[in-house]
Amino acid sequence: MNYLRNQNGIALIVTLLVLALITAMVVEFAYGVYTGTNNLYNWRDSQRLSLMAKSGINVTAKYLKTMPKDKFTEAVELPVENPFEDFNGIVNVRIEDEHAKFNLNALVFPTGDPNNDIIEAFKGLLEILSLDKKIADRIVDWIDSNSEARLPDSEIEAKNLVLNSVDELLLIKGITRDDYSKLLPYITVNEEREERTHLYININAAQKPVLMCLSKDLDDKKAELIINKRKIEPFGDNNNINTIIGSIQLSPQITLIYNGKIFSITSTALSGGVKRIIETVFDTDKDKIKYWKEY
Repeated sequence: MNYLRNQNGIALIVTLLVLALITAMVVEFAYGVYTGTNNLYNWRDSQRLSLMAKSGINVTAKYLKTMPKDKFTEAVELPVENPFEDFNGIVNVRIEDEHAKFNLNALVFPTGDPNNDIIEAFKGLLEILSLDKKIADRIVDWIDSNSEARLPDSEIEAKNLVLNSVDELLLIKGITRDDYSKLLPYITVNEEREERTHLYININAAQKPVLMCLSKDLDDKKAELIINKRKIEPFGDNNNINTIIGSIQLSPQITLIYNGKIFSITSTALSGGVKRIIETVFDTDKDKIKYWKEY
């Protein structure tokens, strides 16, 4: 009798264990199906949003090729809600003139030698933004062709090549994320040789800090005059800026232009809590995508 009781007890334990295992397997299977289905839907929505964002880039690029560039005096945002019949969401496109920003690669000549006039202008921008002027030297050390540090207390792990993206600043020792965030609206990178021989700035689109760093003669008041004037009528070759704000002395390495040809486009597609963003830089003269990032 004791033997039979022991056998029955073991059978009950085995049965309970098997039941527990089957229950765990069913739960795991159900969870796998649920998460797999959600992942599939998210992937489908992500791909769909990617196509929507790409459509925003393509339409904007065609628009930029035909628009009058001298009318582009500030960043533009173009939000479109439910752009297609079967799409319930928003596609927002932001356009910025890259020639309205300070090209960091112009800090160093194509030969690899520092461009001292442009470095001084950039230090002026850093001062206006209340940032450490040593940031300029750190960036030059990262780009220039020599291995000597410009700062005596600096340990430089230099790239000795041009910046391919402004995000590279986060790789340079001594530049914090806060520094990067403050600089981001006013800087760009262009690695083409002709864009590095001079600092080209679009006088009709540059923001006040960029305008003020171009010359010691350009104070806050004169920069404000430029901004107010171009809102009424953009500057052009036929009206000298000195007749508007008085005499200013620019370095020979700084060239003012009156319309941009390179634009950054950020296209954001949002639907059902899922977002897709594409950032690109488009050269309207060469009909060429210079930079592409999707996330």
